[in-house]
Amino acid sequence: MKGKGIEGLSHLGSKTTYAYDYSPNLLECFDNKHPDHDYFVKLDCPEFTSLCPMTGQPDFAAIHIYYVPDKKLVESKSLKLYLFSFRNHGDFHEDVVNIIMEDLIRLLNPKYIEVIGTFTPRGGISIHPFANYGQPGSKWADFAEKRMLSYGKTLIEF
Repeated sequence: MKGKGIEGLSHLGSKTTYAYDYSPNLLECFDNKHPDHDYFVKLDCPEFTSLCPMTGQPDFAAIHIYYVPDKKLVESKSLKLYLFSFRNHGDFHEDVVNIIMEDLIRLLNPKYIEVIGTFTPRGGISIHPFANYGQPGSKWADFAEKRMLSYGKTLIEF
């Protein structure tokens, strides 16, 4: 039974199989019932995988997405299928995090979003890229700048 505001969601409740090629078209959204309230949504994908674009070896990570919705929210099963679509996608860690963020910005136009990748070490080095965005001209643009600077500061102090 479909509820108000979720018409058109094709993955939720279906027996959709995983896509093995990167596909932002898998992402779906639904109406935010509380657009006048600012609140954070945190989404964690602890079993993310992609491929190294040079060697083809698998890269493993936890992907953390934090966002303040505006008019739309991402549907979680579509996000799961979308993130799984990176399984055979070759890109550097920094690119992966920015691609995820940009695809979600196009889908949701959130007030604020940040995406953090916690990639496991390969070759003795772990990489933890951070990308964020705030709607231009809003308090969230200022927040994004402060958050970026504070994230960078914690890296330098560590």
